[in-house]
Amino acid sequence: MWYSFWRSRDRFTLDALRYFTDQLMKIQVVNDVNKAFVIEALRSIAELVTYGDQHDTDFFEFFMEKQVMGEFVRILKINKNVIVSVQLLQTMSIMIQNLKSDQSIYYLFSNEHINFLITYSFDFRNEELLSYYISFLRAISGKLNKNTISLFVKTEKEDIVAFPLYVEAIRFAFHEEGMIRTAVRALTLNIYHVGDTYVNQYIASTPHDDYFLNLVKFFIEHCISLNGMVSPMTEIQRPESTSSMLSAVDEIEDSLYYLNDVVSAGIPDVGMLITDSMLKLFIFPMLLPSLRIGVSDGKKFTSVISLYILCSVLRILKVKDLVNTVAAALICSIESFLPTFEAKFNGLREDHDETHVESHVDDENLSGNLNLSSMIVSSPSLSTSSSVLHNCCGSASVLRDALITYITSGDDTQVVGSLNVLITFLQTKELDESMLDALGILPQRKQHKKLLLKALVGEDTGDEQLFALENCSSEDGRDGELSIYLQRLKDQYEVSCSYQEVGEGPHMHRFLVLDALISLFCRTDISADTLWDGGWLLRQLLPYSETEFNTCHVQSLKVSFKECCSQLAQEQSGSWPDLLIQVICDEWRKCKRAIEASSPRKEPKSMLFPTKKFSSSDVIPIESSLAAGERMYERVKVFVLLHQLQIFSAGRSLPDQLPILIPAGFPETSRAKSAGLTIIGPKPGTELNLVDSVPCRIAFERGKERHFNFLAISMGTSGWIILAEESLQKPCCGIVRVVAPLAGCNQKIDEVHSRWLHLRIRPSTLPLFETVNNTPNLKLKSKSLVDGRWILAFRDEAACKSALTMIHEEIVFLRSEVERRLKHLISED
Repeated sequence: MWYSFWRSRDRFTLDALRYFTDQLMKIQVVNDVNKAFVIEALRSIAELVTYGDQHDTDFFEFFMEKQVMGEFVRILKINKNVIVSVQLLQTMSIMIQNLKSDQSIYYLFSNEHINFLITYSFDFRNEELLSYYISFLRAISGKLNKNTISLFVKTEKEDIVAFPLYVEAIRFAFHEEGMIRTAVRALTLNIYHVGDTYVNQYIASTPHDDYFLNLVKFFIEHCISLNGMVSPMTEIQRPESTSSMLSAVDEIEDSLYYLNDVVSAGIPDVGMLITDSMLKLFIFPMLLPSLRIGVSDGKKFTSVISLYILCSVLRILKVKDLVNTVAAALICSIESFLPTFEAKFNGLREDHDETHVESHVDDENLSGNLNLSSMIVSSPSLSTSSSVLHNCCGSASVLRDALITYITSGDDTQVVGSLNVLITFLQTKELDESMLDALGILPQRKQHKKLLLKALVGEDTGDEQLFALENCSSEDGRDGELSIYLQRLKDQYEVSCSYQEVGEGPHMHRFLVLDALISLFCRTDISADTLWDGGWLLRQLLPYSETEFNTCHVQSLKVSFKECCSQLAQEQSGSWPDLLIQVICDEWRKCKRAIEASSPRKEPKSMLFPTKKFSSSDVIPIESSLAAGERMYERVKVFVLLHQLQIFSAGRSLPDQLPILIPAGFPETSRAKSAGLTIIGPKPGTELNLVDSVPCRIAFERGKERHFNFLAISMGTSGWIILAEESLQKPCCGIVRVVAPLAGCNQKIDEVHSRWLHLRIRPSTLPLFETVNNTPNLKLKSKSLVDGRWILAFRDEAACKSALTMIHEEIVFLRSEVERRLKHLISED
């Protein structure tokens, strides 16, 4: 009690440190009586030593003189209380993290006390204790360098035989708690980045290299888990599983980023081990066979999941050998697979503790036993060039053709997935240009650069080949490293492959991709967002020239564009004509910006969370103005894309503005003029003339009927239904009380009561349903807006019909103005 009073007056003194140290030395057993003081002593010593390290060297000299570290170890040995062990680990973590002096850190690490704490048998069934233990290990790793790391290893004849810090940490690498896994990964990266040669040799030696193999298995397990969350019938997520899918996606991508960080550390043999494990355990036996079309038996993943995972692996795991090997496998005709891979890769373990990852994958499936028939792809002829595709894809044994087929005939998610795979290859810097050429996605500017270099060094026989892409022979596709990776597939991975020489070689492959994209733009069952992704890819391949568009391509785009114009003309008479021009102008700018951007709008994981889409052939219920608005929005997005492709295919640059006519003046005889409205339009509280109004009654609340004057007014491309109250001061004038959109009101006289007029009141703005970009939760933005229903009661049948006629006439004026302003745009060839 007396010390507590004294301590509060002067806390950070050497006497305080001496007091706590002396009292701690007197402790012979830790029990319930003194454990509170032991905890306080440990906490205070950590604070005092940290303070002294930064302000007074006498503190740490006293700490060394009294060998307080030895006292910590002694207290741990005589302790039976978990809470004391927790405080001791926290004390050590605080000291290690906050000590700035290299001398102080070196002293802490230079005796066996730290290693004793690392290897001590704590009761890790206590989650709090485990958490502090891992934090303690991570704190140590944060102070490691080439001088201090040697203090944590045991050597014999210059070879490291034990590294307790590393070995104990990776025991918990696959713990069920994510925070613990993250801490262990940070610890291991700290060790890898030290760059000690002998430590790296120890890490890459047997059996410690099993850790990297288990990382790959852990990644595979989460891929299988994600696949199980997707409906095998629809290949879209169940609504209740979205949260679980997001967690699984995060875990998959975190694992890949960690693997990439491990490879980037540059430890000899580790990068090759991870690459081999990914290829032999996962990509060859499980992932690539799942790209097959029309085959369900034996597939480990749905097509969407396999496409997403392939994108993620290529995008995140930036390993040159891995990326180029996968590309080589996609462009080869797979002839046969030898029955087994290396015996070391013998599948996932069924039984495990917290140091290993659980798996439901059969050992046989991960042993490398691949069936040739499982790699066969059935690729139907594409609509735009069936004869060429029949010759190229007749055998249907090239996995690249599966991607093409998904684009031309797959559903929306399959199209998005295939486009993302091609986009990922295109954006992968580690991929050799010869691979891009063989995949058919080498950008035109890179082809020109390639031919220019050939011309400069004298490899071409004629100057005309400089810009004649069609003369790029099949040997060009085998330039660079393509032949090297083909041979590596055979020698290193025991996969026998041969490059399929077809027609004019890489130019034909490029034509297949271009043909598939044109076919995609002609489809009416694909969402506009997906078509925009295809437009982005096309602009990357052909940024400034129309030379590769043939007559069939141009004609197909013209036909699709005319059909889209016809559909857009229908929207002029739909529920949202007043917003049509605004939406067209906005989406034109967005589309131009999207397809000219340096990267796609969305991340590959967006394919797992598709938004609800409307195709041009959908039948929209007349009761739903919101559904009609979504359809209009989709049609506009498709229209602006096809319009821009029309301009692009003709070799012209995209204009910033569309050829939309300016608004016309208001006729003097219009109801808007008679009502005295300004160009701003009616607002609640605005005064207007009631010369053309019709008296009516309406109840917005049960039992509260109100009297208004009804008006339907249009001004240019805008129109309103107005309910106004008569002004007591000014005759024939009124005050606007309620304003609603005129378009889409679906006016109808009641079949029983001829004095009643039914109106549907749609929202004044169009709520857009788009996936939020660059957000981890991928939630949908949507406003909870619904259609309203009004029943207006007039004094007689003639008044009701007069109101109906007024609405009809004003809607005709509104639609006519929209048609006039869009006439040149929609009729433009």
